[in-house]
Amino acid sequence: MSSITETAQMKWNGDVQVARDLVDLETEIDSRQSLLGGRTSIEYKTSSVIVAFLFPALGGALYGYDIGATSGAILSLKSASLSGTDWYNLSSVQIGLVESGSLYGALVGSLLVYTVADFLGRQRELIMAALLYILGAIITAAAPNFAVLVVGRLVYGFGIGVAMHGAPLYIAETSPEDIRGTLISLKEALIVLGMLLGYLVGSVTINSMGGWRITYAIGSPIALIMGIGMWWLPPSPRWILLRAVKGKDNMEASKEYAVSAIRRLRGKGIREDAQILVEETLQSLKPMNEEHGEKVSFVDVFRGTSMKAMIIGVGLVFFQQVTGQPSVLYYAASILQSAGFPAAADATRVSVYLGLFKVVMTLIAVWKVDKLGRRPLLITGVIGLDLSLFLLAIYYAFAKGFPVLAVVGLLIYVGCYQVSFGPISWLMVSEIFPIRTRGRSLSITVLLNFAANAIVTFAFSPLQEAVGTAATFCIFGIIGILALIFIIFMVPETKGLSLEEIEAKLSK
Repeated sequence: MSSITETAQMKWNGDVQVARDLVDLETEIDSRQSLLGGRTSIEYKTSSVIVAFLFPALGGALYGYDIGATSGAILSLKSASLSGTDWYNLSSVQIGLVESGSLYGALVGSLLVYTVADFLGRQRELIMAALLYILGAIITAAAPNFAVLVVGRLVYGFGIGVAMHGAPLYIAETSPEDIRGTLISLKEALIVLGMLLGYLVGSVTINSMGGWRITYAIGSPIALIMGIGMWWLPPSPRWILLRAVKGKDNMEASKEYAVSAIRRLRGKGIREDAQILVEETLQSLKPMNEEHGEKVSFVDVFRGTSMKAMIIGVGLVFFQQVTGQPSVLYYAASILQSAGFPAAADATRVSVYLGLFKVVMTLIAVWKVDKLGRRPLLITGVIGLDLSLFLLAIYYAFAKGFPVLAVVGLLIYVGCYQVSFGPISWLMVSEIFPIRTRGRSLSITVLLNFAANAIVTFAFSPLQEAVGTAATFCIFGIIGILALIFIIFMVPETKGLSLEEIEAKLSK
């Protein structure tokens, strides 16, 4: 009888312990899910996440490098003594084609990527961008005549269009939710660092015979590193699972492949967490696919949640450009020179100083974006941007005897742009689109971004001649007020949310 009682007691104790273990497990899961608003908090290894960020971010750095390199290369190219060519005597139209060739190429690249982005996936898209960068840099550097030079600039621009579509998507889809904003904003810092590198290389090679060839050629080894890195990294796990949900790949094989990809992107020691993340992603994808079907048409991009996201994305990239960012920087050298800065006569050195300031302000945005959120940075930055535009308008209309006013306006503009529209616009357009239409929606947004840039760049001079410099900055300021209203009433907060949670938020 005693042994029976002891056995029963042991069984009772064991059952109680099992129950306690189950309660502890449920409590742990609930606490981990609460960290991300109901989703499981997935652990990650910082070094793995940084590597997965750096290689796609080089696509942005090469875009920035082209902007900086071209400013110095043009001076070398049109110099009779330093060009190293017999076709150095270029017209203003030809100079404009060299300067804007990559922008035109980026427009075409954005159109190209619309049709192939979802088929290729983010990884192969960025490999293609790296190859276009390499080819464009080599053709430009080795150009025997002006026509080939323009072809090289266009090909490099194709790479920009593809990279500026694929890089934010890959980073957004592979980054942990709690640092996604930091990483995508950091890509903007790499664009500015690329510009700085271009300015510095241009200043070093500008007095060399054929220095413009060296300046453009340096982009190719950077692009090679980017291409090798993207070949080594796995595809986006969300893209892998989306193909499986659409019936294009085997589901079980895709789940294993996605788990393997997540472990490489987040660290090898998170297999169970990776499996949880795969199941959660599938749960969000399956209902969406059952409702809308497999094929994504052009009309789907402008329906439902995707249309709401498109309005937000297009609004952000439109206001990013038409608040005058290219035009304000056009006046940077003359503003600093009027204030008596000795370096202002040297356009390259002025660009370097402003570039360093832009890097500092971008890093402030990187530091705060996942703590304060997207909306506070956008709203605060655009308010400062508007103030600076009206200060510049007042300077050119009434206060040319007070150049310090223009310098303050310039620095406020650059600083506020770099904590708001600069990084946050690219961050939000990479977050807000539903995964089913994300590739095509972002390609349209990137296309409109480059188109708006081209319009502002080419419309500035005629507008300035028609209404004057002061009125031009005043017009930009009024547009900035409209941008602020748009942000306050239309742009949601996405801090700390998974991409699936953002999609659910926009669908309400």
